[in-house]
Amino acid sequence: MPLDSTIARVTDRIRARSAQSRQAYLDRVARARDAGTARAHLSCGNQAHAYAAMGDDKAALAEGRAPNIGIVTAYNDMLSAHQPYESYPALIRAAARKAGATAQVAGGVPAMCDGVTQGQAGMELSLFSRDVIALAASVALSHNTFDAALFLGVCDKIVPGLVMAAATFGHVPAVFVPAGPMTSGLPNDEKSKVRQKFATGEIGRDALMKAEMESYHGPGTCTFYGTANTNQMLMEVMGLHLPGASFVNPNTPLRDALTTAAVERAAGLTALGNAYRPAAEILDERTFVNGIVGLMATGGSTNLVLHLPAMARAAGVILDLEDFAEISSVTPLMAKVYPNGLADVNHFHAAGGLAYMIGELLEAGLLHPDTKTVAGDGLALYTREPRLTDGALSWQAGPAKTENDRILRPVSDPFQPEGGLKQLDGNLGRGVIKVSAVAPDRHVIEAPARVFHDQEEVKAAFKAGEFTSDTIVVVRFQGPKANGMPELHSLTPTLSVLQDRGLHVALVTDGRMSGASGKVPAAIHVSPEAADGGPLARLRDGDIVRLDADAGRLEVLAEDFDSRTPVTADLSANHFGTGRELFEVFRRNVGPATSGAATVI
Repeated sequence: MPLDSTIARVTDRIRARSAQSRQAYLDRVARARDAGTARAHLSCGNQAHAYAAMGDDKAALAEGRAPNIGIVTAYNDMLSAHQPYESYPALIRAAARKAGATAQVAGGVPAMCDGVTQGQAGMELSLFSRDVIALAASVALSHNTFDAALFLGVCDKIVPGLVMAAATFGHVPAVFVPAGPMTSGLPNDEKSKVRQKFATGEIGRDALMKAEMESYHGPGTCTFYGTANTNQMLMEVMGLHLPGASFVNPNTPLRDALTTAAVERAAGLTALGNAYRPAAEILDERTFVNGIVGLMATGGSTNLVLHLPAMARAAGVILDLEDFAEISSVTPLMAKVYPNGLADVNHFHAAGGLAYMIGELLEAGLLHPDTKTVAGDGLALYTREPRLTDGALSWQAGPAKTENDRILRPVSDPFQPEGGLKQLDGNLGRGVIKVSAVAPDRHVIEAPARVFHDQEEVKAAFKAGEFTSDTIVVVRFQGPKANGMPELHSLTPTLSVLQDRGLHVALVTDGRMSGASGKVPAAIHVSPEAADGGPLARLRDGDIVRLDADAGRLEVLAEDFDSRTPVTADLSANHFGTGRELFEVFRRNVGPATSGAATVI
């Protein structure tokens, strides 16, 4: 099937837009590549420090002929998704020895949990943690003793930060190694109902706690299709995982076999062999377009509209909101996974998962088939599924049909003809809205605005019974310059209750919503942000705001709007605890949301 004309046109536009920055990036990678194997240029003292604690691997490391694999890990045992990584270094080292290689933990990166920090001050460090992760991973790899790198990370900012580092060290082959989702617990829709009952005072905290613990109950990623699992989909569609690796549960024989295979593959991709494949060759404009197609086909997290541009810029590729919008317009929504449906990612995987979805999209000409991947040449390799037979790992042809069309559908019969994301533009700025879970009769909301500077103010107004008519809730001064652009997901139960009462409500913000947010229309990432003098800073209570997801418009209907003086906010909380003081340099230097809200690229 020939490549879809819109996908081809958008790719060409990205390629032309990125020509200068991409060439400069490739030139840097070429210089690093041409310098040769890193360890050959280290002094004996340098090497002695690097190998001192490596025991039986010392001789192989000192000889320098065996590939040395650097492990960059986001392990901690507070995050369920990252707890399985505790045992990975020992498994990786053993697998490397069998493959004639060595492996060392190069360094760790921070991995914070948005589920823990939702609605808390710590959430204001969440987005910036992505850039910290990129920096920390770069420090780990800066020892320059590694012929390939394994990146161990799963969740929200962790994977994007690791990709930024992998791109920066683009001359080094990079394989991403997932940990997999936890097994299914309390269904996500039941958990959501409990949260709404708690918000209205129908149940107490004991019932809420019971439901939450039954939902988040063991090792692995949360099972809803939020940012963490969207990341895993992206790594597979972008060819940085081994085929079929994303959604295999932790602590299973197949999971361990896939980790071992990732080590073997990394050892085979180095410049010491005949199949050298640096990360820079994988991370080109076609790969990023494929990632956006996967995002739209699955109704993935809006956070990736921030992360993908930052990831791409690290590889010299410049993405714009218009690219997301045009790709969305031709990509069918093939999956219904919570919050866009009732299923979780385990159900999605069982229904055919990524192997089926990628096969369908390739057949329809919606994915670039000729990308380079860690598995080899061509994305068709990712239509296969891993199987473990008598302890031996192999890949077999994936499913030719969906096993459950309530969860996963073919391109010819999608849930919606277009993807789940819309670009918004108007006199309030540029932003995005995810509509894959929003009912069609909620795509257009026109109502008076209630303006807030803090999500706690919204909750207080709700508890006071102040929302009795159609309302567009505006929460401004939540952008990256203001306070780090925290997610406002804790507003979801409140706004959902208002919508369930029959009110037409929407959220407009220069902040973010969680990848788990869904059914309430939310215009997010509005840029320029209020703290930068953006239009949101001129809004007043009672202004009529029109959010039209169908037409892609976000407007205020006030004749004197342009002549108003922007208000300012009290941002003194930035200097009161939870580490926020240390991130002032990030807030001062961060770029706009439209280009990824990054500080380091």
